[in-house]
Amino acid sequence: MTGSWSLGRSVPLQSVSGDGNQPGGADLTSQFSTQLRRLRLRAEMTQESLSERSGVSVRTIRGFETGERTDPRMSTVRMLADALELAPGERDDLLAAITGQALPDLVDQPRPVPRDALDDTAEQLAEAVRAHWQREEELRKIQDPFPLPVRWRPAAEHLTDHWENICRAPAGGVSGSLDLTGRLDEIAAVYQRIPSGRLLVLGRAGSGKTVLTLRFVLDSLKTRGPGDAVPVIFSLGSWNPATVTLRDWLTRQLTRDYPGLAAPGPGGSTLAAALVGTGRILPVLDGFDEIAAGLHRAAVNALNASPMPLILTSRPDEYAAVAATDVLTAAAGVELAAITRADLVDYLPRTTRRSTSDGTVWDPVLAELRDRPDSLASVNLATVLTTPLMVALARAIYSDVPGRDPAVLLEFSTPEAIEDHLLGTFIPTMYRHQPDRRGWDPHRAHRWLRYLAVHLHGLGKPDLAWWELGSTMPRSSRTLLVGIVTGLLVGLIDWFAVAFRDAHVAGLANSLVFGVVDGFAVALALGCTFAIAHRVMSNLRGPAFEPSRVRLRVRRPRPPLVSQIGLAFVGGFMFGLAYTAVVGLINWFVFASPRWLEYALVTGLATGLVFGVAVGLVFGLMAGLEAPLDVATAASPAGLLRGNRRTVVGQLLAFGLVFGLVAALANSLAMGLAVGLTAIPLWWGMVVGLMGGLAYGLGLTAWGQWVLFARIWLPLTGRLPWAVVAFLDDACRRGVLRQAGPVYQFRHARLQNHLTHLS
Repeated sequence: MTGSWSLGRSVPLQSVSGDGNQPGGADLTSQFSTQLRRLRLRAEMTQESLSERSGVSVRTIRGFETGERTDPRMSTVRMLADALELAPGERDDLLAAITGQALPDLVDQPRPVPRDALDDTAEQLAEAVRAHWQREEELRKIQDPFPLPVRWRPAAEHLTDHWENICRAPAGGVSGSLDLTGRLDEIAAVYQRIPSGRLLVLGRAGSGKTVLTLRFVLDSLKTRGPGDAVPVIFSLGSWNPATVTLRDWLTRQLTRDYPGLAAPGPGGSTLAAALVGTGRILPVLDGFDEIAAGLHRAAVNALNASPMPLILTSRPDEYAAVAATDVLTAAAGVELAAITRADLVDYLPRTTRRSTSDGTVWDPVLAELRDRPDSLASVNLATVLTTPLMVALARAIYSDVPGRDPAVLLEFSTPEAIEDHLLGTFIPTMYRHQPDRRGWDPHRAHRWLRYLAVHLHGLGKPDLAWWELGSTMPRSSRTLLVGIVTGLLVGLIDWFAVAFRDAHVAGLANSLVFGVVDGFAVALALGCTFAIAHRVMSNLRGPAFEPSRVRLRVRRPRPPLVSQIGLAFVGGFMFGLAYTAVVGLINWFVFASPRWLEYALVTGLATGLVFGVAVGLVFGLMAGLEAPLDVATAASPAGLLRGNRRTVVGQLLAFGLVFGLVAALANSLAMGLAVGLTAIPLWWGMVVGLMGGLAYGLGLTAWGQWVLFARIWLPLTGRLPWAVVAFLDDACRRGVLRQAGPVYQFRHARLQNHLTHLS
């Protein structure tokens, strides 16, 4: 970990690396820890009282005193010095203990000290995280009427590390156990008791792990002090620890969920990488059990290789299988407890209106649980309603919908039958009894959601990304669809353009006939070319094309990268050669042209140069106009889709204009001399450029793949609705899906698995 980043706005504090690699680094860190502790004890302050007076969190102060945190910034030292009421000489000693430098005269400096640039970024990120998860909490009705009593107890000792490691005791030291018991509204305070800042949360499916992490993030942000890390929830299902390091994966996920963090940061890295690298992110890693089979041990090894504070959630069985040989280093552990019958009696009646003057629809069911606890019906239902997930499903089906009688839950013979009933009834209930202006048919909605569940099962991860829809189709089918749709569209455009161009010379009837012939040749050439290009790029980069996370702004262009223009030129040149070769072959096979070889070789070189220059200029222009999104903006699926559509349309229009100019200028000299063609007008070059841009946009961009598969093919085959985004957003409002940055996820893995098994 490095010292504070300086962008001309703050004074660098550390002159050594946080891990003490430079000479004296470890000794200076130890001196600072000893000095801070001595000054605090002399002032007769506890860590908690120093935190209250200084505004620096207890965890940060504890980290400084134990030596775990080695990167104090100028503003943090100033706040600690002010709270301790140090004399000027003592202020100098405190700074010299870590850097060997004298503390600047703080009295003469304007206050507050200018904030570090990364601190400002962290503040914006914290606000974006808070807004997102507060909205998610409201959609889940967690506070309506009050949160379910999620409790926990300490995890079994064989699943956690030594208390000496958890408490960061020195070599030879002895530490006792910590009291980690608590309930949902105490999770942030319980975490603050752990010196290592590493907590393992175990719980069976539906036990409330995700709700607990959500509450931890919101409560931690309420009490977050200056310089404290920002808690961010990461779904672990997409992490492959065998190929990507933890820090790199965290950086990628931050960039995906908050595109503004892709902007350049200190030292040439991105803002996301700088936040992770300087400890300004507290990873809340949800779903260790969702990592692909066979990778759990590698994941634990990767987590242990990094001492960063974190929270990890998992089902007990998946973690216990790995803990037999190794546990999460320095991590305390808790296990979520089951919801009791008394909890149900307190909670369920208050989730619905009184049906009579005497009580609610839940009273007969709760009376059975209370008065006949040993009956088969009572045991079965009590067994199921021990997790927040099943209680929430029961509430949604029977409390939030008038006229539904929960007494039917007492008629099932096994707990599994009750669970299947709740999971199977939830989606039809949400669509049948929550009307929407679009009027989604419950049966069709159920079929569409089943397809999405199967799609995610094929991908092996929980994240439903719009740019990946259709990526589980066979590659041959995707390639064929790209070629057919691209060829049809550009062929139609070429047909009408040729007919318009030649109508005044050959007459309308003849020009239409010739337009059909020429359009067929262009459709076949461009369709084949971009189908092949799509297949090659899919093999190189995977079946899904990543969306752009920048926006185009009319501003003073920044100098585009020479390498980016060069690569674009090479790509355009190769495409021009390939396109001309395909047209030459078509002339040979279809029209028996004797000059097809000349056309393919000579004209191909000229066409390749024209395409290369045009593509290079267009992508250079796009690079100059690209601007990162706002840091505080958390990407939404719809917002990222709109941004990509604007980017692709801008590229298409720019390519048409630039290609028209380049082609018009080069045609007379190059193509006219080579094969005797007359100079083409500017508008015709623009039409050809637009056709090439359209083919590129459909075949080789994330937005184009979205249009081809999610907006045309999948709705046409009945697997998705025509208004896909509206359907997905509506599913989030109904509580079937949830939004996690720019992707969707099923409300719970149990619901996704249930739909997968139905299919």
